[in-house]
Amino acid sequence: MVASDTDPRLLRAFVAVAEELHFTRAAARLYVAQQALSRDIRRLERELRRELFVRTTRQVSLTPDGERLLPHARRVLDAHAELSAAFADPADRPLLVDLNTDGMTAARVLARARELAPECELMARFESGLTWAAGELLAGRLDVSFGRAAGLGPAVLGRLSVQPVRYEPMALLLPRDHPLAGREEVAMSDLTGETVYAGAGNTRTLEWTDLAAALFAEWDVVLAPPAPLAVGVAEFQRVMAKTGNPVLAVAGFPPLPGTVLRPLVRPVPLSPLLMVWRKGFDHPGLVALRAAVTELAGREGWMVRPSTSWLPETDASLMGHCS
Repeated sequence: MVASDTDPRLLRAFVAVAEELHFTRAAARLYVAQQALSRDIRRLERELRRELFVRTTRQVSLTPDGERLLPHARRVLDAHAELSAAFADPADRPLLVDLNTDGMTAARVLARARELAPECELMARFESGLTWAAGELLAGRLDVSFGRAAGLGPAVLGRLSVQPVRYEPMALLLPRDHPLAGREEVAMSDLTGETVYAGAGNTRTLEWTDLAAALFAEWDVVLAPPAPLAVGVAEFQRVMAKTGNPVLAVAGFPPLPGTVLRPLVRPVPLSPLLMVWRKGFDHPGLVALRAAVTELAGREGWMVRPSTSWLPETDASLMGHCS
């Protein structure tokens, strides 16, 4: 027998574990202790009289009952979110906008949106990676983010709306003493056999590492092994100097002391930047952000794809989509 008054908190815990298939990551996503999360899952299983997960020392997977519950749990949580939104004035609270990194395209969009809607409070956040930010969007702890949406899982992407922003040309961040640092631009063929860092090991930026791996495979570039997650410019510089590896970036990446940024060419590899938010979410600040994207992209040619460029077909398809 299914309980008719199941606590939405328990369903939220269940959905987080079902999507992450990892209790530690799900607990971090919900900002709760792993013990508390495990207790909630056990309580839900007792209430439903069903086992929802198969747990081993190596992995977590959904049982058939868990698979059956997942779409129902999502609908219940979506209904709760809609109920809250129906009786709240969205303009009464700030819009939380994740820029990933300061000083780049998303920051310009935010600055223009603030000019278009000065009555709204648009607050910047820096979650560093759309893989992580997507979970925060669905949990309601962020409202808008930017990044490579094609790198998200279908179950997550299906609950998000997207607006293409820019085909961002990729570039290479090089230590000043690197042999390629003296060139004005770096051809993809110049990187054959080189080891390049692209965030491997950072679970928050899986979408970026996945894009890099696809690019590197075509030109026999070696994906650098995982490095300790560096938080802050000083730590990033220190780790970069220690490994000596170039870093895959985009053309607008802020310059760092001791490094040079060189565009990648022949062909120009593209990073597809999209703005992402929860389906059904509404806020006057979101309207301003969407208008800012349309204005800036049109004025500066952000959505004009270079004639000789590289981009996976899944990304190209999503860049032609708007919801």
